[in-house]
Amino acid sequence: MGMKTKDLRTKSAEELNQELVNLYQARFGLKMQIATQQSNKTSELGKLRREIARVKTVIAEKGAAK
Repeated sequence: MGMKTKDLRTKSAEELNQELVNLYQARFGLKMQIATQQSNKTSELGKLRREIARVKTVIAEKGAAK
C-alpha cells in the first residue's frame, strides 16, 4: 500500500485494475474489522480511499490518452 503516482503510471491497465481490486478488498476487510471492533485504525480508511482515487485517476488518464 502507498504507491506513488509515478509508480502507478508505469503499470499496465491490467496491473492497475488488479491493484484496484486489491485496494477494494483491503478497504472491505478494514471496514469489517472496524465494524466488529477488531481494529480501531479508522485513519487507514481515508488512506485507502485516497489510494483508490489515485489508481482510478491514473486509469482515467491512460484511457484519455488513447
